Amino acid sequence: MSEARQTRPIPVELAGLRLDQALARMFPEYSRSRLKEWLLAGSITLDGERKRPRDAVSGGEIVSLQPQADAGVRSEPEPITLDVVFEDEDLLVVNKPAGLVVHPGAGNPAGTLMNGLLHHAAALQQLPRAGIIHRIDKQTSGLLLVAKSLQAHTVLVRRLAAREISRHYLAVCNGVLTGGGTINEPIARHPVERKRMSVRQDGKPAVTHYTVIERFRAFTYVSVRLETGRTHQIRVHFAHRRHPLVGDPVYGGRLALPAGASEELIQMLRRFKRQALHAARLAFVHPVSGEPLEFEVAPPADFRALLDVMRWDAKKA
Repeated sequence: MSEARQTRPIPVELAGLRLDQALARMFPEYSRSRLKEWLLAGSITLDGERKRPRDAVSGGEIVSLQPQADAGVRSEPEPITLDVVFEDEDLLVVNKPAGLVVHPGAGNPAGTLMNGLLHHAAALQQLPRAGIIHRIDKQTSGLLLVAKSLQAHTVLVRRLAAREISRHYLAVCNGVLTGGGTINEPIARHPVERKRMSVRQDGKPAVTHYTVIERFRAFTYVSVRLETGRTHQIRVHFAHRRHPLVGDPVYGGRLALPAGASEELIQMLRRFKRQALHAARLAFVHPVSGEPLEFEVAPPADFRALLDVMRWDAKKA
């Protein structure tokens, strides 16, 4: 289902501007690149005629805009059960389980969150990446934000880039941290292992804030707030500080069992085969209503079991 056609006159105060500039002022809910694309494709007309982006406007002309579906999404809908935390006409918030891939790729053409979203709401086929605003790794659990309209998508993508969407995580890292802090290290693709990321001075800025929640025998339970959102950011930053996340198969290195660990803790650490990372809280302003929204979900059962065993082991220490 396409969004409704919009028809409105160009305000007289925009007279003299290029058409693409005027459109950006009139329709801020859509990106400039998308407006230009629609203009060139004939989905935007001026007094019923196609115009060039550089054509000047006089004011008073009637703009007719028909939003178009995004051609990039080619995934097929699949009946995948989704844990929907919130949904309205403009967006939805999903609690993703560990093990579910977000976007289809070469190794995961189906069975992804995107496939499930397209089955849940067919109109998402029109949006870039089915409306998914940000991503979390396959083996990370927690909250994801999805737009359901082009207007909401454009606003939320801009707010994410402006760091106006607050994302908090819970994690368990190796080693005992003495206190909270900030990790401000640029991240880029690993120069040799292309599936990994690494701290590199020629990388993109990456800032991670963390506070200590609880300390155990040789581990620390932390709350993490992302200021930026680079690929694998939390995992890379903590590994760089020599405190990799428990269970991380990529950045965690060989399993190191703490001296004096109980048999229960040893077995738990050997069974925990994913990074101990959970996207616990998401806060942002609604892209249409302007209402402040905040959502929080508890970690899944395996994460809670890991914490329980660590607490029990710490008491025996």
